[in-house]
Amino acid sequence: MATAQTTALGVERREPDGSRAARRLRRDGSVPGVLYGGGEDPIAFQVDARLLRNTLAHAGAVLELSIGGDASTPVVIKEIARHPVTGDTIHIDMLRVRLDVAISATVVLDLVGGDESPGVKEGGVLEQITRELTIEALPTDIPDAIHHDVSTLQIGDTVTLEAISAPRGVTLLDDPETVVATLSPPKLQLEEEPGIEEETELVAEGETAEEAEAEAGEEAAGESEGGDEGE
Repeated sequence: MATAQTTALGVERREPDGSRAARRLRRDGSVPGVLYGGGEDPIAFQVDARLLRNTLAHAGAVLELSIGGDASTPVVIKEIARHPVTGDTIHIDMLRVRLDVAISATVVLDLVGGDESPGVKEGGVLEQITRELTIEALPTDIPDAIHHDVSTLQIGDTVTLEAISAPRGVTLLDDPETVVATLSPPKLQLEEEPGIEEETELVAEGETAEEAEAEAGEEAAGESEGGDEGE
């Protein structure tokens, strides 16, 4: 596996003045963040939102972070908070790392070849149950995603984590029995049970006959009453 390339990112220090100051930063087009780890105190920083967006779009797992023009240090993203509606980054936490020490990280699981699988072609439904995997690797060995080929799946197949091959230098930390994906039979429309319409017609006919008998009984009773009055 090729070593991941690092990308430089320059940010500025900021005073951690609470949520009001953070909102003001966002209105001005910046994103607040905090740098942790490395046995040092956390450092609050701010970064231009557009610069951050462009950097993350082209970056690997490791960034070379420079704060206020100081010497850069290798970091990985610890957590990103996004706006629930726009999806814009509203806060970012980063973690100092040593490039020679393995760390835990979360990566995306990408299933490929689903449309080519026999089960999908027969109308089966491919459902991805697990979308992220917890791994351990050197910071420069952390992949952007782990890909798994599902082009041979048949209807009724289940894929567990045990079937996923990790790239060289990467260890999967989740339970091997974790269900990753299933290929279920096609969902069939429920057909009406045979005889329902016939039963409905019979009931309707029975009700009609009962109504006719009732009407005949009422007419007979009326005639009888009329005869009695005549007498």
